[in-house]
Amino acid sequence: MGYEGSYIWSLRERVGNRLLLVPGVQVLLLDGAGRALFQQRADTGVWELPAGACEEGTDFAGAAVRELAEETGLRVRREDLVPFGSLSDPGVHTLTYPNGDVTHCFALCFAARVWTGEPRPEPDEVLRIRFADPADPPRPLHPPTAVVLEMFRAFDTTGRFQPR
Repeated sequence: MGYEGSYIWSLRERVGNRLLLVPGVQVLLLDGAGRALFQQRADTGVWELPAGACEEGTDFAGAAVRELAEETGLRVRREDLVPFGSLSDPGVHTLTYPNGDVTHCFALCFAARVWTGEPRPEPDEVLRIRFADPADPPRPLHPPTAVVLEMFRAFDTTGRFQPR
């Protein structure tokens, strides 16, 4: 869908740049070698995981499936998504966009190891996509992405859901 016409876009029409509380998702897609899929944002140039906001009438898993497909061209099934953490710390996940919009994001973080399709960046939002070692991600890295990678390492070690 992209930003224009989205639920967040319709709210911004009413409230301007004011802080919005936004439920959303982040998706850590891992290949057979354990490399993670990163994407470079078109607006800021930072590298991040595929992510986005929930839309009206959707749930977290549906948002993860949709955002991954929209931003990367890759398809994942709901049942292949493994929730490993939630990122809602306002010190980490309050974002100010280049246009001045401010959001405090509440993201459910999923990992997936099974998908279909060929990587294809969505040109309005994503400059490039690539797989890289999550311990050595591309730079500059979006700060919340660094936290999500730490959360996944802890989940992978302990098997415990990581709230942050």
